[in-house]
Amino acid sequence: MTAKPQRIELYDTTLRDGTQGQNVSLSLQDKLLIAARLDDLGVDVIEGGYPLSNPKDAAFFREIRGMRLRHARVAAFGMTRRKDRTVEKDEGMQALLAADTEIVTIVGKTWDLHVREVLKVPEKVNLRMIADSVRFCAAAGRRVVYDAEHFFDGYAANPTFALRTLEAAQEAGASCICLCDTNGGSLPERVAEYVEAVRAALSVPLGIHTHNDAGLAVANALAAIRAGAVQAQGTINGIGERCGNADLTTIAANLALKMGREVLVPGGLQRLTETSRYVYEIVNALPVSNQPYVGASAFAHKGGMHVHAVRRVTHSYEHIDPEAVGNSRRVLISELSGASGIAEKMGRKLDVAHDKSLLRRLLQALQAREAEGYVYESAEASFELLCRKELGRYRPFWHLDHWRAVALRSARSAEPDTELILKLQVDGTTEHHVSGGHGPVDAMAAALIKALRPHYPEVEDVRLIDYKVRVINPRAATAARVRVTIEFRDNATHEIFGTVGVSANIIEASWIALVDGIEYKLINAREQAARPAAAPVATPRRRKTGKTRKG
Repeated sequence: MTAKPQRIELYDTTLRDGTQGQNVSLSLQDKLLIAARLDDLGVDVIEGGYPLSNPKDAAFFREIRGMRLRHARVAAFGMTRRKDRTVEKDEGMQALLAADTEIVTIVGKTWDLHVREVLKVPEKVNLRMIADSVRFCAAAGRRVVYDAEHFFDGYAANPTFALRTLEAAQEAGASCICLCDTNGGSLPERVAEYVEAVRAALSVPLGIHTHNDAGLAVANALAAIRAGAVQAQGTINGIGERCGNADLTTIAANLALKMGREVLVPGGLQRLTETSRYVYEIVNALPVSNQPYVGASAFAHKGGMHVHAVRRVTHSYEHIDPEAVGNSRRVLISELSGASGIAEKMGRKLDVAHDKSLLRRLLQALQAREAEGYVYESAEASFELLCRKELGRYRPFWHLDHWRAVALRSARSAEPDTELILKLQVDGTTEHHVSGGHGPVDAMAAALIKALRPHYPEVEDVRLIDYKVRVINPRAATAARVRVTIEFRDNATHEIFGTVGVSANIIEASWIALVDGIEYKLINAREQAARPAAAPVATPRRRKTGKTRKG
């Protein structure tokens, strides 16, 4: 009979420790939305914050009680009582109970340096502060997690005293003692050694809370679990103070797929990538492309030899199936990817996978464009259009007459005014529009969508979500060519895609990338609507008699 995998409790502190990261700020609604996603994922404990620290955290605990969480339990976080107060008169202790959570997490001093130099109390007083605080919350019916702050530094400096702080928490009724690598400077070997020592001395279950200052937060968490810890604390995407916390997405994937432990709810692992990107969006941060398991580049292949091998045997260059964590394989298009990369990327969609002469032609076109400064790794929509044009499977949706960008900076306004004048022909109709915006690119996008909307309503679904500019040949100074990349989101299909434009004129480069994004949307929307029609060729509507529209 096969033994059931050991379950590791995942304790998420994105809503508390994560918000201590630079440029991370969450509204009450943000916190509630993330909490709901964490519950869907199957996280066991959601730490909501410190109820005494600010009204928003106190409001979170009130609001979360009205949500029907299916799996997760909520924890309120706080510190041990003050050195000059009893627990009954300590505002922090009272706030923890008033939060009315099933779990209370209390952090206390473990390093004798902190006791002497920060708290400035005798060691015995610190031990009483720990015991009183844990006992007070446990007596009120709460499950108490004791976070041993700076444990690994404290144990290295004075193991006897550090262990006594843990014993004080255990004897007072702590349900779990979490060993914290607060400075994030420990190595996995030390973490494993100290966890084993504590496990031999205590009977209470152990947890691990690590920071990433040495780049080892996940490795240290896994080392602690191998040594006997049964709870892992971290944040989604590793957001947090300084270099961040342990990334709970990486911990969960490694525990389940590499170490055979049970985590999350059934199907939760397949939602890791979705949850990761959702949190990035909520905190208004760009996803880390090379983030393990959930990053956009985690299963991206560029070298021709790699792509060829993956097409034959996927696990030859992939350590897991990308779908196991809700991610997907990507082939990065470049001169290095060769014909195999083009076949993998466009072979099925454009039916060229088995035509070697066509693949070579497309590769030559790609190499010629890259020689001009184009890069298609993050501009797959532009590459698809390049292939369609090379294969004769492209027809324009409109014909440009002209555009003109005007920027006015006057002493009377704090910001420059920008407007874009656009004239083009669509189905025999002249569209002539003027739009303003936050800069020429924004104005250009507004004018183009305004002109196309009456003919192609689906352009309303396209949203620009990122814009980057890079100088290609900086030695040319002001005459240098620039490469513009734009990332779009299709609100109808939820697809995210990128385009690229190159020119000596930054506005022209932006126009090229913008047009590619709109055309990619229109071509694919029409092909999708035409399926299962046999000829997936994008064709504009029949030309009408000449008319002029102005806006």
